[in-house]
Amino acid sequence: MAGMSSRTTPKVTVLMGGPSAEREVSLSSGRECAAALREAGYEVSELDAGADVAERLSASRPDVVFNALHGRWGEDGCVQGILEWLRIPYTHSGVLASALAMDKTRTKAVFAEAGIPVVESLIRCKAEIMAHHVMAPPYVVKPNNEGSSVGVYIVQESANGPPLIADEMPEHLMVEAYVAGRELTVSVREDRAFCVTEILSDGWYDYHAKYSPGGSRHELPANIPAEVTEACLAHAVTAHRVLGCRGVSRTDFRWDDAKGLAGLVALETNTQPGMTPTSLVPEQAAHVGISFPDLCDWLVRDASCGR
Repeated sequence: MAGMSSRTTPKVTVLMGGPSAEREVSLSSGRECAAALREAGYEVSELDAGADVAERLSASRPDVVFNALHGRWGEDGCVQGILEWLRIPYTHSGVLASALAMDKTRTKAVFAEAGIPVVESLIRCKAEIMAHHVMAPPYVVKPNNEGSSVGVYIVQESANGPPLIADEMPEHLMVEAYVAGRELTVSVREDRAFCVTEILSDGWYDYHAKYSPGGSRHELPANIPAEVTEACLAHAVTAHRVLGCRGVSRTDFRWDDAKGLAGLVALETNTQPGMTPTSLVPEQAAHVGISFPDLCDWLVRDASCGR
């Protein structure tokens, strides 16, 4: 795109920030993507997505919206619906895939139907979860529709009683059997899986570990058996396809290496994976020879309505 006259340079608005629990990392993703798109030759503006986002986009009429939002509103089909209504081409997944992947319970149902291994889980109200163990420990309690390990409780096997859930947590929560093992993740662009990364952190791979420099270490490609690598790559491509994802997605796995291939389960698929300096997708893309500006450029070229 470099060298193109300003008259023909596509105008891209990077949507970032927003009201979700992942606002700060979205601002970081947005800044990085905006810089990469400028390097790729686009005319770029940045828009913090507030309540007036539809009005501001309608007034500015960019050629493409690059969606760098994470979490609720930006990742669950809501902003995608606004962009469809305004008929502004946008990146990443559309309304249905976004809403489906954000709902962990429905995602698991789709995974299971497609032959992707999943772990047992159920939805219960906060009062019931705090009253007694609704599942034999160890288990994990988390929102059914938030990302980035926001509000995750791990109930250990030795726990005397159920967890005390914070007031700000949603009324209904997912309770999921805890799977011991190693954190693996795979990025997918269209029908191609990049590689498998193992995420190594000292404790729970939480929000801090994901987004703080030094919070976790990434080993890529992961030092795991070939059959587990192949299974992860295949399951990630299948997840992208059966959820109806577009652009890039990232599917997270847990692998209990004591059980071999039988110890692998898929946890969830991220339709708006992080694009910060410590993020997994840009790192995996670089590993297979795709620079960050080229990745962002491809996402813009792939943008459309009716996704």
